[in-house]
Amino acid sequence: MLDYAALRAVSTVVQTGSFEKAARLLHVTPSAVSQRVKQLEERLGTVLIARGAPCTATLTGEWLCRHMENVSMLEGDLLEHLPALAAPAGPAQKVTLHVAANADSLGTWFMAGISAFARRSPHLLNIAVDDEEHTADWLRQGRVIAAVTSTEKPVAGCRRLSLGALRYHATASPDFMDRHFPAGVTPDALAAAPALTFSQKDRLQDRWLRQAIGQEVVHPTHWLPSTHGFVEACIAGMGWGMNPALLVRPHIEAGRLVELIPDTPLDVPLYWQVNRLAADRIAELTRDVMQAARRHLRR
Repeated sequence: MLDYAALRAVSTVVQTGSFEKAARLLHVTPSAVSQRVKQLEERLGTVLIARGAPCTATLTGEWLCRHMENVSMLEGDLLEHLPALAAPAGPAQKVTLHVAANADSLGTWFMAGISAFARRSPHLLNIAVDDEEHTADWLRQGRVIAAVTSTEKPVAGCRRLSLGALRYHATASPDFMDRHFPAGVTPDALAAAPALTFSQKDRLQDRWLRQAIGQEVVHPTHWLPSTHGFVEACIAGMGWGMNPALLVRPHIEAGRLVELIPDTPLDVPLYWQVNRLAADRIAELTRDVMQAARRHLRR
């Protein structure tokens, strides 16, 4: 039998970040929480929580926390029909849904979907941010129950829905263009002009170069992990970058930014992948995400 008191202790420590806060939420002493976690770790033979400030889950601990999300959602469904089963010791603990999305989606269209859901739902959200080519890994590892991803192939145990495409433009300021591309956007000029790159996982610049000029170009780059910071850095003439059309369209129309090569957008198809076990219980979240995607993404 699973020790759900211990499992709930683990998930609450991870949710709150400390044993003391978890104890207050569970209406027990910190030593009781610590004992439950320790006994479960000894039973499994592995550490579930990395002690620190804050406390975080290990990979095994994350699996258990996602299981407790599903259990808590099932309990919520049951209590709607049988409210007398609810514990009398204070308000029910809220369920936190763990979801992954890429930074550009979060900075453009995704917020509209999750905020619409949050206004109606009793659930909380924990949004993890990663490159769109890597958010599917969070699903595979059991760290989230749903993700915005560019991975078209369904992750094992997940449903996949098409969201549409997020369009990007390779943009820079007019001043940057004058300084670095006086004779045009050539491979040699691109090899010398500094770009902007979000992280080591960011491959948008390389994808655009292969599509627009038909070859790879090794180029210098500034590292800047901020979607809106990309736009501001491009306007300030710091470098050229791949910016979502949803953010740069007004700047292009106003002349603050220009495309490196006109009419060469890069469309990145996005998908909503959701764990099958949780899909029905987070159908409202899926609906709100899909509606936001229909309003903002390209079909």
